[in-house]
Amino acid sequence: MKGFVQCYTGNGKGKTTAAIGLAIRAAGWGKHSIIIQFLKGQKSGEHIALKRFNDLIRIESYGSKHFYIPGNDDTQHKTLVDKAYKRCLEVCGDSSYDIIIADEILTALHYKLITINDIIALITAKQSEAELILTGRGLPKKLHAYCDLITEMKEIKHYFYNSIRSRKGIEF
Repeated sequence: MKGFVQCYTGNGKGKTTAAIGLAIRAAGWGKHSIIIQFLKGQKSGEHIALKRFNDLIRIESYGSKHFYIPGNDDTQHKTLVDKAYKRCLEVCGDSSYDIIIADEILTALHYKLITINDIIALITAKQSEAELILTGRGLPKKLHAYCDLITEMKEIKHYFYNSIRSRKGIEF
């Protein structure tokens, strides 16, 4: 079976959640998934929940415990993004996983921590049977031709703008 390249992008909430939902669906059919998280180093509910599926879903986070703020010292974040990218490239060249999720890779691209050519190389390196999912804000038009499915999460209203902080179990 041919695997495709899916992209979940946009300013709306739900990109990672959609990708994890796909991994859980695949686990229901005995398929193996790996989720490689870029720019995420904080403990979250998905890490705790996915331990229950650890025979079929692996999650690896490559991020600082501190949020990335553009313009600050990028050294640590850049190093972690490079590690995540190398791991993604390694996994794409391997046939161990049916689903490969590069979570927030597009955000890393948006912040110029990796290049568009890096993402194209990742897509090219993917085993033909593997499904590759890219998530994050700021999908450039140039990548549209490399994606088989693009879903944009559009923010219409968000309680964050009413000073509501991130909530355990809902946002993380």
